[in-house]
Amino acid sequence: MMVTAVLAAAVLAGCAAAPQPAETSGAQPAPDPSAAGPTPDVSAQDAPAQDAVVGTVVRFASDSASVDVTIDQDTPAVRDFLALLPLELEFEDLGGREKIAYLPRALDIGSSAGSDPEDGDLIYYTPWGNLGFYYDASGIGYSEATLHIGTYEATADELALLEQGRVTIEIVR
Repeated sequence: MMVTAVLAAAVLAGCAAAPQPAETSGAQPAPDPSAAGPTPDVSAQDAPAQDAVVGTVVRFASDSASVDVTIDQDTPAVRDFLALLPLELEFEDLGGREKIAYLPRALDIGSSAGSDPEDGDLIYYTPWGNLGFYYDASGIGYSEATLHIGTYEATADELALLEQGRVTIEIVR
Protein backbone atom coordinates (compact mmCIF):
# COMPACT_ATOMS: atom_id res chain seq x y z
CA MET A 1 0.00 0.00 0.00
CA MET A 2 2.89 2.28 0.66
CA VAL A 3 4.12 1.80 -2.87
CA THR A 4 0.68 2.68 -4.26
CA ALA A 5 0.50 5.85 -2.18
CA VAL A 6 3.96 6.97 -3.28
CA LEU A 7 3.13 6.23 -6.92
CA ALA A 8 -0.19 8.13 -6.68
CA ALA A 9 1.58 11.11 -5.09
CA ALA A 10 4.17 11.13 -7.87
CA VAL A 11 1.48 11.04 -10.56
CA LEU A 12 -0.49 13.86 -8.92
CA ALA A 13 2.66 15.94 -8.49
CA GLY A 14 3.48 15.46 -12.18
CA CYS A 15 0.03 16.69 -13.23
CA ALA A 16 0.26 19.83 -11.13
CA ALA A 17 3.80 20.73 -12.12
CA ALA A 18 4.53 23.20 -14.86
CA PRO A 19 5.40 21.62 -18.19
CA GLN A 20 9.08 20.95 -18.55
CA PRO A 21 10.94 21.70 -21.77
CA ALA A 22 11.75 18.67 -23.83
CA GLU A 23 15.27 17.46 -23.67
CA THR A 24 17.27 18.70 -26.60
CA SER A 25 18.57 15.99 -28.81
CA GLY A 26 19.42 18.34 -31.68
CA ALA A 27 15.83 18.43 -32.93
CA GLN A 28 13.85 21.63 -32.49
CA PRO A 29 10.16 21.61 -31.77
CA ALA A 30 7.95 22.63 -34.70
CA PRO A 31 7.24 26.35 -34.65
CA ASP A 32 3.75 27.52 -33.87
CA PRO A 33 2.52 29.05 -37.16
CA SER A 34 0.07 31.36 -35.40
CA ALA A 35 2.84 32.87 -33.26
CA ALA A 36 4.83 34.23 -36.23
CA GLY A 37 1.99 36.17 -37.87
CA PRO A 38 0.85 35.67 -41.45
CA THR A 39 3.07 33.63 -43.73
CA PRO A 40 4.31 35.68 -46.70
CA ASP A 41 3.19 34.49 -50.12
CA VAL A 42 6.60 33.59 -51.55
CA SER A 43 5.27 32.71 -54.98
CA ALA A 44 3.76 36.18 -55.38
CA GLN A 45 6.98 37.86 -54.30
CA ASP A 46 9.19 35.85 -56.65
CA ALA A 47 6.90 35.88 -59.69
CA PRO A 48 7.22 38.70 -62.23
CA ALA A 49 4.36 41.19 -62.17
CA GLN A 50 1.48 39.86 -64.24
CA ASP A 51 0.40 43.35 -65.22
CA ALA A 52 3.80 44.67 -66.31
CA VAL A 53 3.23 47.33 -68.95
CA VAL A 54 6.68 48.70 -69.82
CA GLY A 55 8.26 46.48 -72.48
CA THR A 56 4.94 45.24 -73.85
CA VAL A 57 5.05 44.95 -77.65
CA VAL A 58 1.94 45.82 -79.63
CA ARG A 59 1.75 44.83 -83.32
CA PHE A 60 -0.13 46.89 -85.91
CA ALA A 61 -0.60 44.57 -88.90
CA SER A 62 -2.32 44.94 -92.24
CA ASP A 63 -2.21 42.65 -95.27
CA SER A 64 0.83 44.61 -96.51
CA ALA A 65 2.83 45.57 -93.43
CA SER A 66 3.36 45.25 -89.73
CA VAL A 67 4.79 47.73 -87.26
CA ASP A 68 5.70 46.82 -83.69
CA VAL A 69 5.37 49.42 -80.96
CA THR A 70 7.22 49.00 -77.66
CA ILE A 71 5.44 50.45 -74.65
CA ASP A 72 8.00 52.42 -72.66
CA GLN A 73 5.97 53.93 -69.85
CA ASP A 74 3.14 52.99 -67.53
CA THR A 75 0.35 55.56 -67.49
CA PRO A 76 -3.44 55.36 -67.17
CA ALA A 77 -3.80 56.13 -70.90
CA VAL A 78 -1.36 53.35 -71.87
CA ARG A 79 -3.12 50.83 -69.62
CA ASP A 80 -6.52 51.77 -71.05
CA PHE A 81 -5.20 51.49 -74.61
CA LEU A 82 -3.84 48.00 -73.88
CA ALA A 83 -7.19 47.02 -72.33
CA LEU A 84 -8.91 47.78 -75.68
CA LEU A 85 -6.81 45.22 -77.55
CA PRO A 86 -7.24 43.31 -79.79
CA LEU A 87 -8.74 45.90 -82.08
CA GLU A 88 -9.12 46.72 -85.80
CA LEU A 89 -8.75 50.28 -87.09
CA GLU A 90 -8.24 52.11 -90.38
CA PHE A 91 -5.30 54.53 -90.71
CA GLU A 92 -4.98 57.65 -92.84
CA ASP A 93 -2.30 60.27 -93.36
CA LEU A 94 -2.59 63.59 -91.54
CA GLY A 95 -0.67 66.52 -92.94
CA GLY A 96 2.36 64.59 -94.11
CA ARG A 97 3.44 64.20 -90.48
CA GLU A 98 1.62 61.22 -89.01
CA LYS A 99 -0.62 58.25 -89.71
CA ILE A 100 -3.74 58.38 -87.56
CA ALA A 101 -6.68 56.18 -86.63
CA TYR A 102 -9.65 56.92 -84.39
CA LEU A 103 -10.24 54.69 -81.38
CA PRO A 104 -13.77 53.40 -80.71
CA ARG A 105 -13.89 55.40 -77.48
CA ALA A 106 -11.85 57.97 -75.59
CA LEU A 107 -9.10 56.60 -73.38
CA ASP A 108 -9.15 57.09 -69.63
CA ILE A 109 -6.19 59.43 -69.39
CA GLY A 110 -6.14 59.85 -65.60
CA SER A 111 -2.95 61.65 -64.64
CA SER A 112 -1.11 60.89 -67.90
CA ALA A 113 1.34 63.66 -68.77
CA GLY A 114 1.56 65.39 -72.13
CA SER A 115 4.59 64.98 -74.38
CA ASP A 116 6.88 66.57 -76.91
CA PRO A 117 6.47 64.07 -79.77
CA GLU A 118 9.38 62.85 -81.86
CA ASP A 119 9.66 60.81 -85.03
CA GLY A 120 9.07 57.20 -84.06
CA ASP A 121 6.48 57.96 -81.36
CA LEU A 122 3.01 56.46 -81.16
CA ILE A 123 0.79 59.03 -79.45
CA TYR A 124 -2.78 59.48 -78.34
CA TYR A 125 -4.27 62.88 -79.13
CA THR A 126 -6.92 63.60 -76.50
CA PRO A 127 -9.14 66.19 -78.28
CA TRP A 128 -9.80 63.90 -81.25
CA GLY A 129 -9.43 60.49 -79.58
CA ASN A 130 -6.96 59.21 -82.15
CA LEU A 131 -3.70 57.30 -82.23
CA GLY A 132 -0.89 58.76 -84.30
CA PHE A 133 2.37 57.37 -85.67
CA TYR A 134 4.62 60.44 -85.93
CA TYR A 135 7.11 60.24 -88.79
CA ASP A 136 7.74 64.00 -89.18
CA ALA A 137 7.38 65.75 -85.85
CA SER A 138 9.65 68.65 -86.79
CA GLY A 139 8.32 71.91 -85.41
CA ILE A 140 5.80 70.21 -83.13
CA GLY A 141 6.36 71.06 -79.48
CA TYR A 142 5.12 69.91 -76.11
CA SER A 143 1.38 69.58 -75.68
CA GLU A 144 -0.72 68.40 -72.71
CA ALA A 145 -3.12 66.92 -75.31
CA THR A 146 -0.48 64.67 -76.92
CA LEU A 147 0.10 61.58 -74.76
CA HIS A 148 3.05 59.30 -75.47
CA ILE A 149 2.09 55.61 -75.85
CA GLY A 150 5.30 53.98 -77.11
CA THR A 151 7.98 53.93 -79.79
CA TYR A 152 8.38 52.16 -83.12
CA GLU A 153 10.96 51.71 -85.88
CA ALA A 154 9.50 52.00 -89.37
CA THR A 155 9.95 54.26 -92.36
CA ALA A 156 7.27 56.60 -93.72
CA ASP A 157 6.91 54.19 -96.67
CA GLU A 158 6.31 51.26 -94.30
CA LEU A 159 3.75 53.30 -92.36
CA ALA A 160 2.00 54.20 -95.64
CA LEU A 161 1.28 50.49 -96.12
CA LEU A 162 -0.91 50.62 -93.01
CA GLU A 163 -3.30 52.86 -94.96
CA GLN A 164 -4.27 49.99 -97.26
CA GLY A 165 -7.21 48.45 -95.40
CA ARG A 166 -7.95 47.42 -91.86
CA VAL A 167 -5.14 47.16 -89.34
CA THR A 168 -5.24 44.57 -86.59
CA ILE A 169 -3.74 45.76 -83.33
CA GLU A 170 -2.78 43.18 -80.73
CA ILE A 171 -0.30 42.50 -77.95
CA VAL A 172 2.42 40.11 -79.13
CA ARG A 173 4.57 40.04 -75.95
